[in-house]
Amino acid sequence: MTALLLFFLPNVAASQEAPFSIPTIDLADEAHRQVVVDREPGQYLGHPSTVLLEDHLSILVVYPQGHGRGPIVMKKSSDGGLTWSERLPVPENWATSKEVPTLFRVEDQAGVRRLILFSGLYPIRMAMSEDDGETWSPLSPIGDFGGIVAMSSVVGLKDGRYMALFHDDGRFLRNRGERTHFQVFKTLSGDGGRTWGSPEVVTEHPEADLCEPGAIRSPDGRTIALLLRENSRKYHSFVVFSHDEGETWTEPRELPLALTGDRHTAKYAPDGRLFVSFRDMAEGSPTEGDWVGWVGTFDDILAGEEGQYRVRLMDNMNPWDTAYPGVEVLPDGTFVVTTYGHWVEGEEPFVVSVRFSLSELDDRLRD
Repeated sequence: MTALLLFFLPNVAASQEAPFSIPTIDLADEAHRQVVVDREPGQYLGHPSTVLLEDHLSILVVYPQGHGRGPIVMKKSSDGGLTWSERLPVPENWATSKEVPTLFRVEDQAGVRRLILFSGLYPIRMAMSEDDGETWSPLSPIGDFGGIVAMSSVVGLKDGRYMALFHDDGRFLRNRGERTHFQVFKTLSGDGGRTWGSPEVVTEHPEADLCEPGAIRSPDGRTIALLLRENSRKYHSFVVFSHDEGETWTEPRELPLALTGDRHTAKYAPDGRLFVSFRDMAEGSPTEGDWVGWVGTFDDILAGEEGQYRVRLMDNMNPWDTAYPGVEVLPDGTFVVTTYGHWVEGEEPFVVSVRFSLSELDDRLRD
C-alpha cells in the first residue's frame, strides 16, 4: 500500500491580495491530509478520474502514463482513500488510449449496474464493467465521432436515460484534423450506458472557447448547470443552465472570478453545500495555477455570486499543469479529492489525494 505523503509545502495563499472578496483557506502545508496514489521517477502521471464503488468506501482511480494520452493505469483504495493498491490488471488495448480516461457509475432500467470508462479523441471509445470494477471489457468505439475530454460529465436524466458531455474544437468530431471553433456536445444513452446516440451541440460562444463541461444538478432536481472552462483566456469561466433535462440551454454567462479555472468537478456535502475542485486560472489570484476548491451553494452559481470561500488544496510548482480532479464524498462527509500536479520542484508530476470535511474547513474560518 502507498504511504502518506511526507513532504511539506509553503503557505503562500495569503501572500498577495486576492481579486475576489471571499477568503481562501490554505491546506497546502497539511501533509497529514495528503496521500500519494502513484509516483514513478521520470514518468509523467496525470489527469486522474475516480469513482466511489457500491460499498461507499472503495474508490477506483484511472489515469494515463503521460500528459493526457498514454497507457491507462488503474488502482483501488478499499479504505476510503487512506491507502491504494498496486497497479491493477487492465485490458491490453487500454494501452492505446489517446486521451484522459474518465470513470462513471450508471444503471439501466432493468436494474443492471455498471461502471463505464471513456477515452476520447477520434473515435471516442468506452469500456464497461458489470462487477464493480473487478473485470473490464476492452475499449470499443461508441460511434463514428470523436471529441476532447470525453466524457467530462455524465448526468442521469429523469426519464432513465443518461446524458454524457464533452467538447471539440473541430479536429476530432468528424476526424477532419483542422481546428475551427469550440463547441460543447451531448450524447444520450437509453440503455444504461451500453450504447450512445449521435452528438448534439449544447452550447458555444462567438468569441470564447468553451470546453470541459462540469455538470451539477440543483438540489431540487429541476436544473442542470454546466461549469465551463474558457480556453482563449480572454474571459472568466462560463456557466449554462437547462431547466428541461438538457433539451434546451441558456446563453453562456461568465462565472465570478472565484470560480474561474479548468475542469470543474463538483459534489454535494451532506449539508447541501457544493464543493467544486478545479485548476485556478483566475488572473491575479494568489493561487493561480494551483489545485483549488470552491465552497458555496447551487443558488450562488445560479445568482452569479462568489460563494462562501475557496481552498488551496496543494501548491503546484508549475504555472498551470495540474488539477483534473476526481471528487468523492464518503458517508461521514469526508471528501476524497484526487489529482495530479508538479508537487516537487524539478520532478515529473504524480497523483495525490487530499482528505477533509467542510466542517473542518468551517472551523478554520472561525479560528
